[in-house]
Amino acid sequence: MQKTKKEIYDVLVVGSGVAGCYGALSLPSDVSVLILSKYEKNTSNSSLAQGGVAAVLDLKDDSYDLHINDTMIAGHHANNIETVDALVHEGPEDVRRMMDFGVVFDRDENGDLDKTMEGGHCRRRIVHHEDTTGAELVRVLLQQVAARGNIELSENTTLCSLARVNSGFRADLLVDGEACSVFCSYCLLATGGIGRIYRYTTNPKTATGDGIRVAYELGASVKDLSYVQFHPTAFNSDDGEQFLISESVRGEGAYLLNTNKERFMDRYDERLELAPRDVVSRAIILESRRTGSDLFYLDITYKPADYLLKRFPGIAEGCRQHGVDITKDLIPVFPCQHYLMGGIEVDMDSRTTVPRLYAAGECANTGVHGKNRLASNSLLEALVFSRHAAEDIARCIRAGFPGVSAHPFTREISGAPMPGNVKSEIQNIMQRAYFVFADEGAVRTGIEQIKNIIKRLRGSKYAVTTEYCEALSMANAAYIILREVEEK
Repeated sequence: MQKTKKEIYDVLVVGSGVAGCYGALSLPSDVSVLILSKYEKNTSNSSLAQGGVAAVLDLKDDSYDLHINDTMIAGHHANNIETVDALVHEGPEDVRRMMDFGVVFDRDENGDLDKTMEGGHCRRRIVHHEDTTGAELVRVLLQQVAARGNIELSENTTLCSLARVNSGFRADLLVDGEACSVFCSYCLLATGGIGRIYRYTTNPKTATGDGIRVAYELGASVKDLSYVQFHPTAFNSDDGEQFLISESVRGEGAYLLNTNKERFMDRYDERLELAPRDVVSRAIILESRRTGSDLFYLDITYKPADYLLKRFPGIAEGCRQHGVDITKDLIPVFPCQHYLMGGIEVDMDSRTTVPRLYAAGECANTGVHGKNRLASNSLLEALVFSRHAAEDIARCIRAGFPGVSAHPFTREISGAPMPGNVKSEIQNIMQRAYFVFADEGAVRTGIEQIKNIIKRLRGSKYAVTTEYCEALSMANAAYIILREVEEK
């Protein structure tokens, strides 16, 4: 039974975060678009982005070269300089377009954009909406999507698989648990990251690597999936989905303390608390080994209380729910999985190695981030390169490339229930094998364990559900990551 309004679309966009929505909005108004949201439309990594958007919006005290240099240093010069150049030079115009759409960035008492500093930046260039910038972008983009007659958005919709057909793809879906298929001439994967392969992550339930699996199954190149970023300052609790203490808290002057309530970053890097994320995460782990304790804290209590509550209302509320008052108390923190720099390999136009298949946002590897993402470059990357994808798709459509046609297809999804512990098995393996530092023995063991999980998932007659598809995606991502780590 057909669960979407139509059976054939010009473009299928998988993911309703910033990359997915902005990509859809950047397509011409006469192009039919279907956006898939695996859960609720505002559940995405984008919605949880706290810090802001890094962009050179004023050349008086900043420059494109400085932003490029900061990005390259943070990425250990493993970045693709061509895509970094495009990000930095084109990004400001996309940020201005977001303001034209209705995004509200914070301003100072003079009405000028209030820019903050984060680790790895040499200038205040990050514009923000309090400490909920991603949610503000997603809110406005979803409003814009709803107003476009050519765009349909389907919530609670899982992409199970993508098959190549003449002049496009067949997408096999679960819509509210029921199977259907749609056809598209072009597909943009914007499915976010892989954080749920770890027991502790800042990522929401959507981040299971679905787009990466689907692209990999189609034969697309996947590059540098082992470039995983561990954020140094997640709220230290037993929650699986960790509450992030934004880097902008350190950018506004918070001190990082060890178990003895002492600052310690001077032992590891001259940039202290404002060193890039990978540097700070490794410093915390090394300091933990030195002191024999995993107790670490952020201290910003010396700032005025009214300032903190105005600047960081979301973080203040999140901490309050955990019994911490950021105006008076130290904030307990520890690293956890946060972001993926690698992903589906794409070119400057966000094209994968599979014709008509594009990828943007965290699931894509544009080469912008190198081995470590500079703070607040992620939302900018999502904007710039989802627009590149839309512009290239529009060029192909204008050139008169043939479109896809539908054909009858029935997919069998019934079967036995999948065991409930598969996801936790994967998470435990990854947490042991590759958390900030790789454990060589656990990596070798983990590869064999993940291979067995994939064999079970593929070989058993399990019902095709969202849970099953996510487990398959997680296992796929974990296997690629650990193989890369072993080879390095």
